[in-house]
Amino acid sequence: MRVAFKKNISILTFILCLHISFINGQNKIPQIQLEKNQTSSVYIEAKIDSIIAVLTLEEKIALTHAQSKFSTEGVSRLGIPEVWMSDGPLGVREEILWDDWGEANWTNDAITAFPALTCLAASFNPDLSGEYGFSLGEEARYREKDVLLGPGVNIYRTPFNGRNFEYLGEDPFLASTMVVPYVKGVQKNGVAACVKHFVLNNQEHLRDKINVEVSDRALHEIYLPAFKAAVQKGKVWSLMGAYNKFRGQYTTHHKILNKILKTDWGFDGVVISDWGSAHNTKEAALYGLDMEMGTGTDGLGVSKKDNYNYYYLANPFLEAIKKGELSEDLLDDKVRRILRLVYRTNLNPNRSLGKLNNKEHHEVARKVATEGIVLLKNEDNFFPIEDKKGVTIAVIGENATRNMTRGGGSSQLKPLFEISPLEGIKTRYKNATIIHTMGYESGASAYNAALPATLNQDSLYVKAIEVAKKADIVLFIGGLNKSYHQDTEGGDRKVFKLPFGQEKLLNGIYEVNKEVGFLLVTGNAVEMPWVSKTKGILQTWYLGSMAGHAIADIVSGDVNPSGKLPFSFPKKLKDNGAHSFGETSYPGDGVNQYYKEDILVGYRWFDTKKIVPQYAFGFGLSYTDFEISDVKVNQKKYANKDQIKVTFNVSNTGNREGAEVVQLYIGKHKSKVKRALKELKGFTKVYLEKGEQKTVTISIDASELAYYNTEVSDWSVEKGTYYLYVGNASNNIIKKIKFDLD
Repeated sequence: MRVAFKKNISILTFILCLHISFINGQNKIPQIQLEKNQTSSVYIEAKIDSIIAVLTLEEKIALTHAQSKFSTEGVSRLGIPEVWMSDGPLGVREEILWDDWGEANWTNDAITAFPALTCLAASFNPDLSGEYGFSLGEEARYREKDVLLGPGVNIYRTPFNGRNFEYLGEDPFLASTMVVPYVKGVQKNGVAACVKHFVLNNQEHLRDKINVEVSDRALHEIYLPAFKAAVQKGKVWSLMGAYNKFRGQYTTHHKILNKILKTDWGFDGVVISDWGSAHNTKEAALYGLDMEMGTGTDGLGVSKKDNYNYYYLANPFLEAIKKGELSEDLLDDKVRRILRLVYRTNLNPNRSLGKLNNKEHHEVARKVATEGIVLLKNEDNFFPIEDKKGVTIAVIGENATRNMTRGGGSSQLKPLFEISPLEGIKTRYKNATIIHTMGYESGASAYNAALPATLNQDSLYVKAIEVAKKADIVLFIGGLNKSYHQDTEGGDRKVFKLPFGQEKLLNGIYEVNKEVGFLLVTGNAVEMPWVSKTKGILQTWYLGSMAGHAIADIVSGDVNPSGKLPFSFPKKLKDNGAHSFGETSYPGDGVNQYYKEDILVGYRWFDTKKIVPQYAFGFGLSYTDFEISDVKVNQKKYANKDQIKVTFNVSNTGNREGAEVVQLYIGKHKSKVKRALKELKGFTKVYLEKGEQKTVTISIDASELAYYNTEVSDWSVEKGTYYLYVGNASNNIIKKIKFDLD
């Protein structure tokens, strides 16, 4: 009995010691939530240190990979919340089921659909980009999202890329300038922007297999600047990897790119994989991937392939650390970044509550749309069209009524409403008679599948010609749509010309009615041999919830168009730099792809090779006239640390108010390295009343004239003679000034 008693005493003592240790451990657990005055970076970093110290290895691992399609685990015992994400560079996506891509069919997840980012870029208005980002961030916050998966800043290299409509155009300076206020606007709401896709994801065809070979100069001068601006100037909190390879290694966990991002640029946020872009545990651990999403398609499945716990950063990472194959320090760095994200978002005590579908958001969407619509042609002042009795306007084309917020892949939306062009025109035009017919049909939109048309195309054609005969004016509303092999994720375009028999239909309409205006609804350039068959052309993009009202604003003249093209429209496909070198340049040989045009992307190619585009980068007409005059620079010679100040007058010499975008390009004369003829280095949008003149100054740091010097793997400013070009389009320069840089 005595022996048994002593044994029981020993057991009780051991249990008591464990209990005391547990209590002491609990007492060391830090307070997770912050007060409003505890949000300094120093305080938060100290807080993160204290949390990492009490996390188990398993709890750390759980933070680094998905638990559902759009969320990651928190730490429930400490009160660290989950992280919830949403697709949405153009609006917050509808709720998705936990483990597959099916819609959850909620009744309270409808949102404001904002215009595509090509339209935002076409506004050339950084302040408006900030309003766009803030409004979008408010909607994400109201929907209780912590990370908004956008904006996209991949460069427009080819008009075949299915996702160009999600991006900010062909020029790195324009994209860099527009992305910074967007990011800041989103993050003012305590929601992380997630700039994507890092990097060289410039096509959808074979995007998860293709290996991109590109020079260091093109990488740093063309494809990285917008990401760099988002990181260093926008202070973006998260960044998404890309699907493709670069020099043989997947970009989501890439040795070179990780050094550029986290060491050279000092990025302190979270790198999130694109959904399924992680491929290797060791590389993901070593080369910068912090949060792995979408690797499996059925998280509750029993197979190792599809279970969340068998993601590359899940159990395989855990086992590698336990075996000593990978350092726990690698994991701690990822956890630190994730906790930093959490304190910036869902543990931020100063976070707003957000707003959804309010009047202000609709007004921002409409303003972006009207400022982004580009007037490409206006023969005999075809636009604006007056609303008067006795005039019959025929609206012809599928895109007059087609929903453009559904489809397109991950950017698809569930807006509270979407005003079609036809509805907007009918609402605005009270006196004129509006008649409508479809003209052609393309089939419903579906992901990774081109569905056939269901209506008789010949009958639609005949009806359209009959309607055109009855009208005084025809508005043809066509272009592309969000279907497979059009403007959509998952597949590139197959042809450069207008699809679905539109050119034939347009020619037929022109035979019976010469008063034709084309409203081109696309996110991409198209071949335009039919320009002469129109009197007016408006590039209207994908405009979201307020599409129809914005289009009617421009067509009627209630708003004067001021948009400028953010990418070049080539006359034929081979005029585009990427396509001029054949299949090895685009789309690649199935394994590798070589960016043979190098740094000469977009207008840089057209300028340098002396190729005349259909419509140039930066081009856009107005209903009024402007004059740029008295262009001056503040010096004739500059040092590397000087600021180049360009001053000029802008006058509205027409009959109504309007806005002109003055563009400033600079080119190096007789450079010792290959250079484009000129590069965009500054722009400003000037609003003027009828007869008004303003004096404007654009300032550029001379150091911004640097090129990426591959001999030293750094930026170098070349001394010598430069030329400054001022105009209102890349091919419409009104003043050229010579200066020297010593």
